[in-house]
Formats: sequence, C-alpha cells, structure tokens
Amino acid sequence: MFTGIVEEIGAVSSVVEQDDALRLTVAAGTVLDGTRLGDSISVNGVCLTVASLGERTFAADVMRESLNRSNLGELQAGSRVNLERAMAVGERLGGHIVQGHVDATAPLLSCERSEHWDVLRFALPDSVARYVVEKGSITLNGTSLTVSALGADWFEVSLIPTTLRDTTHGALEPGSRVNIEVDVLAKYVERLLAPGARTAAREG
Repeated sequence: MFTGIVEEIGAVSSVVEQDDALRLTVAAGTVLDGTRLGDSISVNGVCLTVASLGERTFAADVMRESLNRSNLGELQAGSRVNLERAMAVGERLGGHIVQGHVDATAPLLSCERSEHWDVLRFALPDSVARYVVEKGSITLNGTSLTVSALGADWFEVSLIPTTLRDTTHGALEPGSRVNIEVDVLAKYVERLLAPGARTAAREG
C-alpha cells in the first residue's frame, strides 16, 4: 500500500529482457534506507518487489501483466522514475490510498505553463472514465493528484512547483504516456452496487 507521495526520483541503471518479463535495476537513495529483499517499492506507480540490492541500487522483476498495463516497458537506461516505499502503519496518509496496481495508461495532450503552476491535460481512457470525477483523487506515475477539470475524453491536473520539481511530471511533454491508477474506493462502490452483488454475497 502506498500514499502517492513520491519520495524521490530514481534513474534506471539497466533493463534486461527475460522472455516474457524484464529485470529492472534502479539507482536510488532515500527509498533504499531500511529496505530489505522482498520489500515493495512503487516505480512510476507500479508496485514492484525488491529482488536484489546493490550499492545504492535495487532490482525488480516486471512480469508481462505489468508490462501490458503500464509504461515500464518503455523504460531504458537513464530513464527517470518516481519512487515511493510502501506506507508504514501509523504514518500520515499525505495523499490517498494507492495500491500500485495500474489500471491504464494515457498520453499527455497538452501542458499549459504559468509562473506558479502548470495545467496538464491527459486523454481519458474509456476503461477508467467512470471512476474519474472532478476534484477526486487519481494516481499518475505513482503521484497522488487531484482532478482539477474533466471532459468527455480528457482530464486535467494542476501541479504546483514542488510537484513539478520533486517528480518526473515536470519533464513530461505532449505524447508522454503516464500510468493511471484510479481510486480503489470507487471500484468497490461500483461492485457493491452492481445488480446481483448482494445476492452473490449471500450465496457465497
């Protein structure tokens, strides 16, 4: 479980293809403090398991399911990624509940820059559109953000200088593809309200 508050920007050291998976090695600092083998680290919003630790690096295996649903397959040596360790019980929930399970990807359509914030507009995939609401939470490349505007096939987020500096969002250009995770609470509500959900629960 994560909060969507990025702790640092890491750099991909190497990407090794392994048939239907890949081994990703990332150079980092903060997220390695106290990290052990088997711990979870969010890489661009994808929950990965630490498979090995090196001198200020960690490696993780990315299976085909994650590659199909995220932008991790586009990474190469030198790529910058958002990193966050799993949330510790008792810590502040600065963002919102983030699982690290990417639902879809979407390209950046436009970026309106100003002195004190940037407005980024992304395409809204049909598969997740029903979960996205204005002023609701959304996770983009592992960052907990608020939907500031919403259209039929697009949504916007407004980013302050701190977010632009401390995440990879400041370097995004039109066409850049980001990982999207919608609010899991919306999924549960939809499931509970679905026709037949109560009957199925009683029969189970």
